Amino acid sequence: MSRAAVVGRITIVLSIAVAALGALPARADGPGVGAPWTVVVGDSYISGEAGRWAGNTNQDSSWIDALGPTAYYDNGSNTAETTPGCHRSKADEVFVGGGVNGKNLACSGAKTSTFTDGSGNFKPGLDFYNDGAGHLGQGLALQQFAVAHNVKLIALSIGGNNYNFADIVQTCIEDFLFSPSWWPDYCNDDSNVTANFTSSNIATQTAAIKSAVLNIAQAMTNAGYSSTQFTILIQDYPSPIPNGSGFRYSQSGYTRQSTGGCGFWNADANWANSTALPDINNSLKNAAAQTGLANLKYLELSSAMNGRRLCENTVGLLEEKGLTSWTQGGAADKTEWINQVRTSSTCCGSPYQLQEDIHPNYWGELAERDCLRLAYNAGAPRGGTCSISTTGLNANGEPNMKLV
Repeated sequence: MSRAAVVGRITIVLSIAVAALGALPARADGPGVGAPWTVVVGDSYISGEAGRWAGNTNQDSSWIDALGPTAYYDNGSNTAETTPGCHRSKADEVFVGGGVNGKNLACSGAKTSTFTDGSGNFKPGLDFYNDGAGHLGQGLALQQFAVAHNVKLIALSIGGNNYNFADIVQTCIEDFLFSPSWWPDYCNDDSNVTANFTSSNIATQTAAIKSAVLNIAQAMTNAGYSSTQFTILIQDYPSPIPNGSGFRYSQSGYTRQSTGGCGFWNADANWANSTALPDINNSLKNAAAQTGLANLKYLELSSAMNGRRLCENTVGLLEEKGLTSWTQGGAADKTEWINQVRTSSTCCGSPYQLQEDIHPNYWGELAERDCLRLAYNAGAPRGGTCSISTTGLNANGEPNMKLV
């Protein structure tokens, strides 16, 4: 038989086999294959909470409305949130670009374990929860996503809600509003606040954070990854307010809250930066070390907002800086990167939401995006301390940050 006849017969046999079995599938994206992805998991400080607003103002909300009413819509048609209340912002840090895709699985209000809040909102934790009705823990959601996508880096922020961060802020604001400057009632000695920072509770929450991180590692193992194919990047929490001496509004009277949206006594602000924030961040750092994971890096953001914090005397409201829009030149350098704590201005048809309070806003999230891009390091992830580098914006329209 001639060579041509043999080749022809092989071709016919293969055609019959393909017809019988169906078209041979192309190799799907997955562990180590395809375009790279970064994924974020955790709570509001990484989901993009407050990302709609670029700075703060007591004038018209349109002055700072960078993303509009669809800021947190993340479904396929851009008409709603996939999980209501998670506030996965379009300004979120995960979208580093440069040929790297981003997926946001984080959820505002999340703790290490899945729960449903008092308003009936589902809050997926860093676990494998599955109720069979489409509600998945972030660990399981990551596992399912990673099977078909080449996930190279998972950035993680968790633990603040385990320490009841929102309740602590509420207590501090109430103590400021309902006690006079000549006899201040401090939150730093309130029993409902101090209970979060006992040695026993710190140990408990550190163990919970460790388990959550190990769940994320297990999710990737379940998805078919080896530990050398991905990196877990744990990031800590940035300081949202300055020390007492750094506020631009006096603690006498109500201006600090009514104008600035930062109603903390000086002593409570000092305590927050010297005790509460370090306790939470050290809990994260210790949990990371206790996992023993070789493919884990740590990103320190604790000072990333310094100089641009809420009510800090180095920045101001838009109107205090002679601005009427977040798009004006220098706005990112002159205004705040942390969202105001709002009270009455969140009611009655207002576009503001209480859960956005005291979170990194549009500028803060873009700054963290630059930090994450630096940490991704062109596919060779590294940790370090991220802080402001220079004034102005980079080519991506983000604040210039540095990682050392």
